[in-house]
Amino acid sequence: MESVELDTPAGITACLGWDPKMSEHDRKRILAKELIARRLRIEEGDIAVIREQPTKFGHRTELYAEVDGQAVPLTIRNVSFRGATVVAVADPGIAIGLDLRDAHPDEATIREMQRHSHLFDEDNVRSLLEHWTRVVAIREADGRKNLIRGDNVRLNSPRTKGWVPDRKTQYELVDLSRDGWIITLAWAPKEE
Repeated sequence: MESVELDTPAGITACLGWDPKMSEHDRKRILAKELIARRLRIEEGDIAVIREQPTKFGHRTELYAEVDGQAVPLTIRNVSFRGATVVAVADPGIAIGLDLRDAHPDEATIREMQRHSHLFDEDNVRSLLEHWTRVVAIREADGRKNLIRGDNVRLNSPRTKGWVPDRKTQYELVDLSRDGWIITLAWAPKEE
């Protein structure tokens, strides 16, 4: 698998990996181990990356890591699209969310984004992609994910910050795009 580290804010590391022949399951675990090993300065073989069990129907599981049977106090988030996966690891106290899209979406993807976006010009595909990846990243960082409708997420006009009106958290939005992939990271200190 080819991978590249992405330029992220302090306290967060992220990596983009792609290999259409490798399963999403394997890509995200390999990337998570790679990032955690670098952060903790330990061998990748010492890390167990585990998928939490769903707590209820519709709950999307997250990854967590253990070293010697002890939970690693880092947040792991991942997103995949076709043969690409992005994994981000954050310090405790930082909420993060990710979204990943092909820079040249197919018609079905464009229609989906148009249905759930509240842009005035939904025919500007580049703007629509930029907007939608930010909305999805905020929903992921918020933790309620698909329980928040896309048109309920708000962005400031330069699209560098976003929020959900019923919460006070404002997420910083970082464009991590590269190699034909549109990648957005949303992050903020976790609410106490």
